[in-house]
Amino acid sequence: MKNNSNWKTVKITSQQSKVILITIANSGLGLEAAKELSKKGAEVVMAVRNPEKGKVALAKITGDYPGAKVGLMHLDLSNLESVETFSSEFHAKYSKLDILMNNAGVMWPSKRELTKQGFEVQFGINHLGHFALTGLLLDLLKATPQSRVVTQSSI
Repeated sequence: MKNNSNWKTVKITSQQSKVILITIANSGLGLEAAKELSKKGAEVVMAVRNPEKGKVALAKITGDYPGAKVGLMHLDLSNLESVETFSSEFHAKYSKLDILMNNAGVMWPSKRELTKQGFEVQFGINHLGHFALTGLLLDLLKATPQSRVVTQSSI
């Protein structure tokens, strides 16, 4: 396996004309990806569960990069009805999707929680929510040449 420890974000090529959707892009890796990809010219859609936290993250990106093409949409991956609503709204706004970055994740919940549909929250968000989202956006991904789905997880 190749060692990529020297990789830097300056190696990201132009992302002009690309539409990139990042789930839970208001913190952590999602926020960093949104910053870097918007800086490279992509139109980044930040899908967030908490609109207030999303607005703070959006302001940070547009403050640091005034020309950034970045937007905010509500998505609660713990509720499959929200995933369906998000998909409908995304389809109404976009006719293509170059990259879907399934970033959101729950690790080690402090207590047993369930999704709206009754699934354990870690399984519901990390797997079922992203699976449903990917399936509902698959038509746009398939219609976009060289599109990609990136699914991240944590140790």
